[in-house]
Amino acid sequence: MAFDGIVTAAVARELDKACKMGKIEKIYQPDKDELIFHVHTPNGNLKLYLSSNPNHPGAYLVPQSPLNPQEPGSFCMLLRKHLLSSRISSIVQKDSERIMEILLETRDEMGFRTNKKIILEIMGKHSNICLVDLERDRIIDVIKRVPLDVSRERQLLPGLPYEYPPTQGKVPFYSLTLQLMDKISASDDSAKHILESIQGISPVIAYEISRLGHTAAMLEWFQSLIQKLDQSELSPRVYLDQEGAPVDFHVIPLSKYDGLTTIPFMTASEAIGYYYTNRASTDRLRQKSAGLQKSVSAALKKNSLKQKRISEDLQLAAEAEIYRLYGELLTANLHLLKPETTIVSLTNYYNGEVMEIPLDKRLTPVQNAQTYYKKYAKSKRTIQEKNRMLIETQSEYEYLLSVMAFLEITRDPTVIDSIREELVETGYLRSKKTPISKKKGKVLPFRYSTSDGFSVLVGRNNKENDEITFHIAQRNDLWFHAKDYHGAHVVLMLDGKDATLTAIGEAAEIAAFHSKGQSADKIPVDFTRIRFVKKPQGSQPGKCIYTDQQTLYVKPRVPVSTGSS
Repeated sequence: MAFDGIVTAAVARELDKACKMGKIEKIYQPDKDELIFHVHTPNGNLKLYLSSNPNHPGAYLVPQSPLNPQEPGSFCMLLRKHLLSSRISSIVQKDSERIMEILLETRDEMGFRTNKKIILEIMGKHSNICLVDLERDRIIDVIKRVPLDVSRERQLLPGLPYEYPPTQGKVPFYSLTLQLMDKISASDDSAKHILESIQGISPVIAYEISRLGHTAAMLEWFQSLIQKLDQSELSPRVYLDQEGAPVDFHVIPLSKYDGLTTIPFMTASEAIGYYYTNRASTDRLRQKSAGLQKSVSAALKKNSLKQKRISEDLQLAAEAEIYRLYGELLTANLHLLKPETTIVSLTNYYNGEVMEIPLDKRLTPVQNAQTYYKKYAKSKRTIQEKNRMLIETQSEYEYLLSVMAFLEITRDPTVIDSIREELVETGYLRSKKTPISKKKGKVLPFRYSTSDGFSVLVGRNNKENDEITFHIAQRNDLWFHAKDYHGAHVVLMLDGKDATLTAIGEAAEIAAFHSKGQSADKIPVDFTRIRFVKKPQGSQPGKCIYTDQQTLYVKPRVPVSTGSS
């Protein structure tokens, strides 16, 4: 997370310019550690978002407010009492620290003008929002109170004087001199020493500075930074990984992320908003998916053990062929058997070897032969049953692998919900006490468009695979699936036209992308007519067999044109 002193400085300047002399008309508290201020300014209405959430602390302008609870929180009510109709006189940064102060002109109960201040501390798990009365220099209240039993060094409680967090001996980067830089950069591990000596510097910035090598260049870097901050000549950007998930953001270029995709923004607020919104979506997606992946992994492990036990039982049953031979030899040599014999040596007429056959002395020779025939018949039934069970278990294992593949490749939370429903319906998960609302509507297959205008449907789970393949598609439409990879069924909708080579190639690329092989350079994709795709009776969702296929080797790609089916 890059909300360091530099980003704080940029945001404070940006918010000060946008909100200065703005009137606070509404205050909301969408979550326990988040606030939204509706600010009326000469240039329009703005929504100022403040957060002390450990996962996304900060301040920036948002285009729209999050959903608010029906009942406002106590801190929200207190802010409304003290700050509604107040004006923002300025928004400043404390030194070069991750602390932002919003100075407010308001009126007390008697109508007299008074000054208050909101202090936002952007410090990870210690982030907080304080309302301070400047006239009395006392805390009015705090969004997260810090009593003595939580911190002996610094309490944040109503009625106490507000104290800034300790500086730990760090120097604001505004105050750096050549002598200070000489002292800071003298350490062998300059990046670590810079981080421990300069206020508001994040590890990634310490790395950037340490690469400059000598003191003069480091000082010049900071001087150039301050000039850019003062003149608003920054370049806010968000860095994305290969999957398009946000990795970091900043208001200056970071060489650490050279090679990653970047998205530039006009303002720091836009960059921060994009980063946190999309990172939160990614985090929520991972959280929703993680529980299901754990359940599916457990089911796969259980299934694998079941296959092992069945295979062992089959091996034991296969060894029971000897019982048939014992029965045959005993039947052919009944005249040689004597009553109450416990073992008999007979010649195996298949290979001429002498075999010793155990006998039950309580049974007659005929009964001993019948006992071995019964054991053999039972073993044959066991082999048939175990083979059937093994096929079913292997099919179940393949189904679970396909579910895991969808969980790993999906980027849509609604798809995860539909996969959960599928697992409940197939008995791998218990249904929640609160049933899934029927008003939500059906999750529809995803639709792409080829560059020459053909529609392509993609199943986003096994149930959708069955739906598009066996209910939506027509007999002559083309069906695609990544060969040897678990993934989506993809249908190229022809609508009575002849498929173009372009459409076939792009549909194959889509099928490759929506499979476990999406990170490979090239993978094989089979395609055939829908009429050659069959579903085995009683098989798991998504299971099918197909014939008359052709194979293309294509590179997985994200299609440009998308839409909802």
